[in-house]
Amino acid sequence: MSITVCVSAKTLHYPQGGGVLWEYLNWSQGLRSLGCKVIWMEGVKPGTSAEETRNLVAVLKQRLGRYGLAEDVAICSQTNDPLPAGAADGCLDLDAAAEADLLLNMGYHLPSEIVARFRRSALVDVDPGLTQIWISEGQLNVAKHDLYFTTGETVGLPGSLVPKTEMEWHYTPPCVSLDWWKLCEPTKPDAPFSTISQWYGCEWVKQGGESYYNDKREGFRPFLDLPQRSPQTLELAICLGDDPQDEEDRANLLQKGWRVRQAETVSETPWVYQEYIQQSRGEFSCVKPSCIRLQNAWMSDRTICYLASGRPAVVQHTGPSRFLPDGAGLFRFRNLDEATKMLNTAANDYERQCKLARALVEEHFDAKKNVAKVLEKALS
Repeated sequence: MSITVCVSAKTLHYPQGGGVLWEYLNWSQGLRSLGCKVIWMEGVKPGTSAEETRNLVAVLKQRLGRYGLAEDVAICSQTNDPLPAGAADGCLDLDAAAEADLLLNMGYHLPSEIVARFRRSALVDVDPGLTQIWISEGQLNVAKHDLYFTTGETVGLPGSLVPKTEMEWHYTPPCVSLDWWKLCEPTKPDAPFSTISQWYGCEWVKQGGESYYNDKREGFRPFLDLPQRSPQTLELAICLGDDPQDEEDRANLLQKGWRVRQAETVSETPWVYQEYIQQSRGEFSCVKPSCIRLQNAWMSDRTICYLASGRPAVVQHTGPSRFLPDGAGLFRFRNLDEATKMLNTAANDYERQCKLARALVEEHFDAKKNVAKVLEKALS
């Protein structure tokens, strides 16, 4: 008997269609590789007109068309208010979506009334640590689900720095569809170690009376001198505008030896995003400060796309792990000296590190294997 899974995503109102879409695409394609039918469900923000909704859905379907998902898009309101008349034209409605055997909620914000319409429901936490802070501080109200999964390896463990919640969290690694992310030939030495990211925004974390800034700009600050310490080409594809702060940041990065590109140009669509990753020599990236403070042992879904492509990744250490290596395909640094050493090691032992990167993904991040385990727990 085939299983239908409704994946609740959060991309409809997101202007960039690359990395954000792949976060849900990898799960969806893992489900499809198991023979599941996937319904892709998006929530519409209050106040969005019917015409605007249809335009947003048209863009989404155009992006999903390459992946066999365009005909099974459902939309619903993010609140209990009905959608404007005509907004759902050409889409499945909530009644059809709720016939699924399982709701896999990766968007968090579905109202309780919608979640309750599904026979079985599971929430997937892709912001480990932050999600638990938001819940414990009353900043996020999560509807009751049958099961709760997290991509943070230390969430819920004894001694964890991540706040406790009333939910029982089951760890599941982030996943990548190996059917869609193939092993690529090693790149040329002049290709950059790159990453794709937001840069800064109003991202304050408030916890227990303390607050701190939590963006990638802050995370990269201790490592900005890296290009002056390593001969490797380093490139940041980040979101910078034309206001004075952005111009100052761009000039500072260029002066220190970074190559800078606009994130929008390399992540406009899922296939452009994928091409950029696979044409890179590997990834170098820092994490947001919350990952360091909370020691959540988190891995970016973007990083595992690099690894799946056979691109070694040099990324910041986010806490103790039962299986993540610190120097075999994946390198996890704690300070500038380690970052320099690991980056050079990845480059000087490149072809072997490419093979190790792919092997790591095949063992621990294969969407088909990981999603099967989630389904087994969620439907039992």
